[in-house]
Amino acid sequence: QLMESGGGLMQAGDSLRLSCEVSGHIFETGAMAWFRQTPGEEREFVAATDWSTGRRQHYSDSVKDRFTISKDNAKNAIYLQVDSLRPEDTAVYLCATSQFFYTDYTSPARYTYWGQGTQVFVAS
Repeated sequence: QLMESGGGLMQAGDSLRLSCEVSGHIFETGAMAWFRQTPGEEREFVAATDWSTGRRQHYSDSVKDRFTISKDNAKNAIYLQVDSLRPEDTAVYLCATSQFFYTDYTSPARYTYWGQGTQVFVAS
């Protein structure tokens, strides 16, 4: 089970940290990722890291240099530090886990478990 938290109403330029707590089975060889979704749109890949070491980090072009993914194995959690928020970052942010770190890690279809999401709204 994955549970996100940390969303809210923000102003452009603000920062926030999203959290995703993981309970139950963890795929030790898998990826942990953040996606985001707006109404009527497909889920968009944001960032991913490997659960075992955290050394692999990948970001979408739209968020790299502003977003940072991290993990805390002791707390069974991953985080998304979001800086320099923009109105176009408004979305529901979801965390997900996959059994392996697939080459097409940006595809939502590769992820087995998903959280319910946390809403981030960025006002201009």
